[in-house]
Amino acid sequence: MTGCPTTWYPEPGATVGGGRAPRTPQEQILCELFAEVLGVERVGVDEDFFDLGGHSLLATRLAARVRSVLGVEVALRALFQAPTVAGLAEALAATGHVRPALTTRERPQAVPLSFAQRRLWFLHRMDGTAATYHIPLALQLTGTLDRAALDEALADVVARHESLRTVFPEVDGVPCQLVLDPAEARPRVRLTEVSEAELFDRLAESARQPFDLEAEAPLRVELFALAPDEHVLLLVMHHIAGDGWSTGPLARDLAEAYAARCEGRAPHWPALPVQYADYTLWQRDLLGDAADRGSRFAEQLDYWKRQLSDLPELLQLPADRPRPAVAGWRGDHVGLELSPELHAALTELARRSGASLFMVLQAALAALYTRLGAGTDIAIGSPVAGRTDEALDDLVGFFVNTLVLRTDTSGDPSFAELLGRVRETALSAYAHQDVPFEHLVEVLNPSRSLSHHPLFQTILAVQNAPMGRFSLPGLDVATYAVATGTAKFDLGVSLVEQFGPNGTPAGIVGAVEYATDLFDRSTVAALARRWTRLLEEVTADPDRSIGRIELLDAEERHRLLEQGDAAAREAEAVPVPLAFAAQVAATPDAVALVCGDAEFTYRQLNARANRFAHALI
Repeated sequence: MTGCPTTWYPEPGATVGGGRAPRTPQEQILCELFAEVLGVERVGVDEDFFDLGGHSLLATRLAARVRSVLGVEVALRALFQAPTVAGLAEALAATGHVRPALTTRERPQAVPLSFAQRRLWFLHRMDGTAATYHIPLALQLTGTLDRAALDEALADVVARHESLRTVFPEVDGVPCQLVLDPAEARPRVRLTEVSEAELFDRLAESARQPFDLEAEAPLRVELFALAPDEHVLLLVMHHIAGDGWSTGPLARDLAEAYAARCEGRAPHWPALPVQYADYTLWQRDLLGDAADRGSRFAEQLDYWKRQLSDLPELLQLPADRPRPAVAGWRGDHVGLELSPELHAALTELARRSGASLFMVLQAALAALYTRLGAGTDIAIGSPVAGRTDEALDDLVGFFVNTLVLRTDTSGDPSFAELLGRVRETALSAYAHQDVPFEHLVEVLNPSRSLSHHPLFQTILAVQNAPMGRFSLPGLDVATYAVATGTAKFDLGVSLVEQFGPNGTPAGIVGAVEYATDLFDRSTVAALARRWTRLLEEVTADPDRSIGRIELLDAEERHRLLEQGDAAAREAEAVPVPLAFAAQVAATPDAVALVCGDAEFTYRQLNARANRFAHALI
């Protein structure tokens, strides 16, 4: 047993914190791990993980710590169903499978790409000029900047993380990872003098510059000088080398390295337990061969084949324009903000329902899409951190995986009932999250189209990862948002939870990214307002059926009533059959008619109407 906690424990049966003390050595260890992950001093065996501030991402970290310390596998479902130390100890006694350890590996001459990297590599080959998978980070630096220390610190960070100095050439027709020598991959920091007026355009222009992934390291650095004591540092990382979580270790390591270099020394940091290439090889050991029916790969693939059987090809949202034959991936975004009061109410609803905040938000988004005419079979993408082993916590790399969460909204359920369905689906998906989305697409082989993303076209991401806070000694650091003008999906909702000093909900902020080929800004802004309204309604009355939830606020109702009372306007007369035919052509798979539990899409209703008309002739 490695990494076993060695702190003080009270006598068995005593009380500690808010509940009973541990009674067995395993309970003692679990109490320590709960406290460590939650950031509290002590945890009693009967205290609820989620009542103490836990959420799905912290649950994933707890599972990784349990695996490392106790050497057993724990499913997230077990933690949701038994969220106390006592309950989890019983669950571990009944199950507890072991997975292969993630350690440094002997590397072959050509290290393969991870499954996630492989899809991005092929997308890059198809259109290497697109900035869709660029991750820009812009930092405003106010104060006296030590340019030499910054250059050395950036070189230190790139030397520490192999993913930031990896290129992806083809060897015998197969892409592979080639880790460059630190000196060869040293970032070249270009200094550019700009005015305040042109800064944002220059940032966006630099963030859109394409990468040559076969020969160029996937991190680019540029420094913009506004004044002698005012700079903006732009870091552009290709997604093939990192993800959102990666900003945490990147920020910590850059701050430590810059502080050390300002003092004229190299940073003193412990060696990373593994590098990304080790993860790539371990991933294949973990999953096994899909042809082996007893492998994790085969078992989880079977689940996804059943779960996604007969999934509609497209989520038919009411767009402003027809979908182009080839998606341009041009995008924009609309801001979104939920009040601290609503944040607290959503958190409480999740707690009462034995669900996570994400599950509440996902259920509400599925309900909204159904109300907007998208049908009752709603597929929403959900990114998960993919860092299922604690050895990956401090590593920059592309570990995130995307789950396809399919929600059944049929039968006009109450929101509480819908949330129960979402919870069950999400927990099953989390238990089968090891299969990379990219391989899932290959195996399921959905209808391939250049016009839309496979399996799902809208995504929901709730950011509760430890996002990096860049702090450099002697400098005031603020972050800039850099728009690349791209959208990976038709609609993408990204949210970040905020908390007060004592951990109380302080609001949720974020944005709705949208494809400008499909939607107008006003349409997406209205969608964001209606989702917010729906969230307010379901927290007030979760037992109301989703079909009876009021989506319009008082201002919108007043505006519609005013328009209704306005003088009639001349409009071109369009016969009803022609208007209906136009709607069939625009949204053939959207729900047109609901009668009890029966539903008809515009395509189905049109076919039935035609058959009935022919019978009358």
